[in-house]
Amino acid sequence: MNNTFMRRRKFFFIIPLAIAAIFLLPWAVMYLWNTVLVAVLQVSMITYWQALGIFILSKLLFGGSMMGGNHNKGGMNKHMRDKFMNMTPEEKDAFKQKWREKYNC
Repeated sequence: MNNTFMRRRKFFFIIPLAIAAIFLLPWAVMYLWNTVLVAVLQVSMITYWQALGIFILSKLLFGGSMMGGNHNKGGMNKHMRDKFMNMTPEEKDAFKQKWREKYNC
């Protein structure tokens, strides 16, 4: 298939998914808040709009993209990972020892 067609198809798939997530994620926050926290901590129930505000605030405070995104969860970027994978066992041991000394691990 045409590469442009595939990009356009992907774009039209992602848009409805993003819109659905914008509406469903605050609903999930509201549902969990009202079912768990009200019973456990005796806090007030919240509305959908308050849940949306809490969701946005948590994303601002704790980071992350609004829709998940591609995060580097491994702790190393691709360049460092490739460099480490191409080291000899002796170089890897020396690198690990320097890392332990530097970061007190």
